[in-house]
Amino acid sequence: MPPNRKSASLNIIVLLALFSSAASGFAQVHLWLTDPDQSVLFQSQTTDLAFENATNGNQTIEVNEAERFQTMDGFGCCLTGGSAMNLMRMSATSRAALLKELFATDGTNIGVSYLRLSIGSSDLNDHAFSYDDLPAGETDANLTKFNLGPDRADVIPVLKEILAINPAVKILGSPWSPPAWMKDNQDTRGGSMKPEFYAAYAKYFVKYVEQMKAEGIRIDAITVQNEPLNPNNNPSLLMLAPEEAIFIKNHLGPAFKAAGIDTKIILFDHNCDHPEYPISILNDPAVKQYVAGSAFHLYAGRITALTEVHNAHPDKNLYFTEQWVGAGSSIKNAMDQHVRDLIIGATRNWSCNVLEWNLAADTKYQPHTDRGGCDRCLGAVTIDGNQVTRNAAYYIMAHAAKFVRPGSVRIASNYLQSLPNVAFKTPDGKRILIVLNNRPAPQTFNIHSQDGQAVASLNGGAVGTYLW
Repeated sequence: MPPNRKSASLNIIVLLALFSSAASGFAQVHLWLTDPDQSVLFQSQTTDLAFENATNGNQTIEVNEAERFQTMDGFGCCLTGGSAMNLMRMSATSRAALLKELFATDGTNIGVSYLRLSIGSSDLNDHAFSYDDLPAGETDANLTKFNLGPDRADVIPVLKEILAINPAVKILGSPWSPPAWMKDNQDTRGGSMKPEFYAAYAKYFVKYVEQMKAEGIRIDAITVQNEPLNPNNNPSLLMLAPEEAIFIKNHLGPAFKAAGIDTKIILFDHNCDHPEYPISILNDPAVKQYVAGSAFHLYAGRITALTEVHNAHPDKNLYFTEQWVGAGSSIKNAMDQHVRDLIIGATRNWSCNVLEWNLAADTKYQPHTDRGGCDRCLGAVTIDGNQVTRNAAYYIMAHAAKFVRPGSVRIASNYLQSLPNVAFKTPDGKRILIVLNNRPAPQTFNIHSQDGQAVASLNGGAVGTYLW
């Protein structure tokens, strides 16, 4: 009897200890912090906050997981051809280490979960190209000469390395221009599509999706045209809303359906100053049946335009697909704008993803095309040989991508002007709260949820991701 009694007592002590530990873990709030003024850049903090029932006069962020909104696809950036070129110039060992840091989710790796590619070149390639370029005066309506060509040297090899790290990364493709022979100006820059080549262009998208699939790369979604109201980049295309509607309704949608392609079709992919563009297209049920949602940038307009489109068509998704950080931008200023307007603003306005612009550039912001390529686009990382500098977009992505995994759901939190914030619940039941102190002075505030109330503080300009 005495040995059994002792064993039972020890078991009770172990169970009580485990219960106490679990309860303590449940009642703790962990913080990952970026405080540019204090040179703290996306660091896990050693001291957790405790939920308690204390009362005080602080502002309070109320998190209510009973009220739910959109499901998240992920956070990330744009893997331009130039980004891939810079990555391929690194040694295999250095590139593997950087890609693990960017795409793995364990440890301090930041877990990028969504990428945008250019279909053909963007303005951040070293030259403008399509997958079916021909000598002047020639056409190829059957696309017999279609070839992923230049992407086989950099984009495709880099993607394969990324997918080996995280096979679940979602990939969006966007064209900057169709082949020049399909356009009325016969040029990679500007011009409009010739209607007689709409069917050929739909086939171009089908071939892209199918040939990428043959490489082991699933294209989750495409947008019909990057910045259709901006014909000034090289490459670029002017595509007005009625033209995009006709192309989807009569050509692209039916072509995807006939080929058995489930890749999503996304409208617009341009600034928030023209919400009427996607709304006018979605108002036509014959087009709407083929469309998953609408995509936005924020070089003009207000992020609330996404909610305007959501209210008009709540059954369709919203996507945020591009925003650059310009050369010379400080980490503090870029984070203040991008965390407030995109990580917080876009998701609070129904976006199911947020993408920064280019993943990588060199020390001279290269490569880029001539006649309109961006020569001041700062990558999330700067690559100089095998040396890597992490820039503002890296930390902006990290605060969301690492914790708000695909399948997370945005939940309610009250918006405070001095403490913009957004909250999520992850598939494994964690709560995530991202908070920006957009005032110059430190602020102390409460985080209140069904678990209790915790007291937090952030220095001016600091960003915190809180987990419990």
